[in-house]
Amino acid sequence: MALTATIYKAGLSISDMDRGYYASHNLTLAQHPSETVERMMVRLVAFVLNASETLSFTRGLSSDDEAELWQKNYSDEIELWIELGEPDEKRLKKACSRADKVVLYSHGGRSSEVWWPQIENKLVKLDKLSVYRISTATLAELASLCQRSMQLTATVQDGQLWLADESRSVLVEVEPLKVPH
Repeated sequence: MALTATIYKAGLSISDMDRGYYASHNLTLAQHPSETVERMMVRLVAFVLNASETLSFTRGLSSDDEAELWQKNYSDEIELWIELGEPDEKRLKKACSRADKVVLYSHGGRSSEVWWPQIENKLVKLDKLSVYRISTATLAELASLCQRSMQLTATVQDGQLWLADESRSVLVEVEPLKVPH
């Protein structure tokens, strides 16, 4: 029997003072059977840090030709391509050829620490690419916020993201590894 996705609902109120973006979003997140809660919450963090009216989740793990999230314009051109994890150079090059801007959020803990030094020099030429790492400690705290139905408040100020529910606040630490000039 095939496993099905677990559905999560998130009411999200975003105050991004760094970008001047203030909005509420009602999101549906489908957790793939092979996806951890931590990875799903990283998708939510990626949404918050890049939120717009046209940013949307894709089929993600179920599709090799799509980003985890993307923002398209009215001509169906990809303005923003968001990846998660530690993808290979080929996938990132392909994303950069298809989108105006590509953002990668690495979250693999020890595997990320091994992956980055091996691939860093190969990604230098990808001017459209930004790479960030989310700490392992942050992942555990994010998982504690996860519920099948969530009401979350996100505040972004001075490069820091605070994500909170009614009883807890989590500082999401995002380390820049590669930022375009």
